[in-house]
Amino acid sequence: MHISNVTTVNSMDEMSKIQDKSLVRSQAYIDGNWVDARSGKTFGVVDPATLHKIGTVADMDASDVQKAVDAASRAFASWKATTAKQRSVLLRKWYDLITANSKDLARLMTLESGKPLGEATGEVAYGASFIEWFGEEAKRAYGDVVPSPIGSSRMVVMKQPVGVVGIITPYNFPNAMITRKVGAALAAGCTVVVRPAHETPFSALALCELAERAGIPPGVINIVTCSGENTPAVGKKLTTNPEIRKVSFTGSTAVGKLLMGQAAGTMKKVSMELGGNAPFIVFEDADLQHAAEQLIGCKFRNSGQTCVCANRVYVHESVYDEFVKRFTDLLQQRMHVGHGLAEGVNFGPMITERGMHKIEDQLKRAVDSGARIVLGGNRPKGLESIGGHFFEPTVLVDVSDDVPMTCEETFGPLCPIYKFASEEEVVKRANSVDVGLAGYFFSRDISRVFRMAEALEVGMVGVNTGAISTEVAPFGGVKESGVGREGSRYGIDEYLNIKYLNIS
Repeated sequence: MHISNVTTVNSMDEMSKIQDKSLVRSQAYIDGNWVDARSGKTFGVVDPATLHKIGTVADMDASDVQKAVDAASRAFASWKATTAKQRSVLLRKWYDLITANSKDLARLMTLESGKPLGEATGEVAYGASFIEWFGEEAKRAYGDVVPSPIGSSRMVVMKQPVGVVGIITPYNFPNAMITRKVGAALAAGCTVVVRPAHETPFSALALCELAERAGIPPGVINIVTCSGENTPAVGKKLTTNPEIRKVSFTGSTAVGKLLMGQAAGTMKKVSMELGGNAPFIVFEDADLQHAAEQLIGCKFRNSGQTCVCANRVYVHESVYDEFVKRFTDLLQQRMHVGHGLAEGVNFGPMITERGMHKIEDQLKRAVDSGARIVLGGNRPKGLESIGGHFFEPTVLVDVSDDVPMTCEETFGPLCPIYKFASEEEVVKRANSVDVGLAGYFFSRDISRVFRMAEALEVGMVGVNTGAISTEVAPFGGVKESGVGREGSRYGIDEYLNIKYLNIS
């Protein structure tokens, strides 16, 4: 592994290099206006690579949320009456503006999330793809004519927007998690109140600035920023307010359960994209070099802070040693650790301090139970004085099935590799957790491909690939990984109600 000199990057200097300064917003956005919190309070946002503050943002509370909900409710009356074509045109304009400003959006994202600039640039394109996709899908939210069993009546099924939507997004994909939800909601004819993660609010506000330029009317999109301290109250306001008819959340399973319980009081429609613990299985007939290369991205993209990243790597015992060597050799050659804006860096910091504590605790418990570190395992030397949330890409072997690293989502750069002897055994171990978001396996046996794809208890399967996310495919899980789907032609249905008409 290579360590870049993070001291060459000054966070505030890098913020000043954003060409369009109007994209850097510090106020919330309600009813077409940039506004301060009613209390006048703000909170700081830091670069997780340097822990330097890069700006402050309005710290809204529950009373501010009510203003946003009121605005969204008023706007819904006219927005739902627009044609699908009209909404499609506006979303296309928004997409074009996001694409045109991709460099500034990527730099801003790197500074608030630590994500390497190459990954941030990729996320901006990925996020924009949802705006483009749902702008097109707006015109394809078809209903049905049902053959009637009664000659004197005609039966029609139509789809209508749910209403005002409360959206709560995480810090790991500060652009795409917003566009994937907001794009679908607006295409369906809904209005939204968005609470972005307090660690990464600038990306959300920049997207909102571009939406305003695109001509999306006041009140259709409202962004309510808040600190970690105000997050529980703001979240509860969104989930319990009777004017909000749907809640869409991406985050941990524990928080998702809490929000889902709160939303039940008013019987809101919910979409919950929650935690994962993805198995990554390498069979004896797999292309080992290809599998190792795919695992690098699948495990260490965004420093392991993705819900679909490989959490448990199972390798057949006959190729285990060879695979571990291939994988660790590749990691040492290809991983460049440092500030996301430093040249050549492809592995940045953890976004939060609590995330760092979690992986260090999981690592200690695994080692105490007999696991052996074969690569990494420390805060990288040469970056200690900076104080950022850096941790080396880490590979372990001889890991127990009973330690937290195996049983819980890691959400960080720890890669445990386990041996298995048979297909039946690995299926049982892969399905032994209470979540089921994504799963991956590598094999050249076509009959095994279909057996495994059907046997894995997950919502998404990567076969001979570690990359599954795209706007055209349904994203979501089973078991405690949530409910509903995002992206694809199924994603817009989450924001539509079905109405049946019997015309006699």
